[in-house]
Amino acid sequence: MTRIDFHVNAPDPIGYGCRLVRKIYRAGQHVVVCCDDPARLKAFDEALWTFAPHDFVPHVMAGDALAPETPVLLTASPDGLPWHDVLVNLGDATPEGFARFERLVEVVGAEAVERGRERFRFYRDRGYPLSPTHDVAAAERR
Repeated sequence: MTRIDFHVNAPDPIGYGCRLVRKIYRAGQHVVVCCDDPARLKAFDEALWTFAPHDFVPHVMAGDALAPETPVLLTASPDGLPWHDVLVNLGDATPEGFARFERLVEVVGAEAVERGRERFRFYRDRGYPLSPTHDVAAAERR
């Protein structure tokens, strides 16, 4: 069953998502980043190229010809993708097909807490294992 982690109160969900995806990639796992907002997904794509000047996180859109050999895929819907290690959701909706992944990380911006709570209840009510919530803003203040 998919393990679900919530990373909430992210002041900059795109920047936080970049650091999170870099960490998962460095751990040798394949990552699918899902976002139901095309503008946010495009901003995330651009941010992966620029967020850290000395790091490279190889990534492409899921429909790209290089997708089967690229460790980080970006998509609006994770259906039909070549692997199912980690799914990172930067969107506001519950991603379709999330249950095929070993792990789902929900990145919830400070402005989207109520939508994040709705998704939390959705997973909880269906019996998915929920890891303790990680409060990004509190961790950054330390």
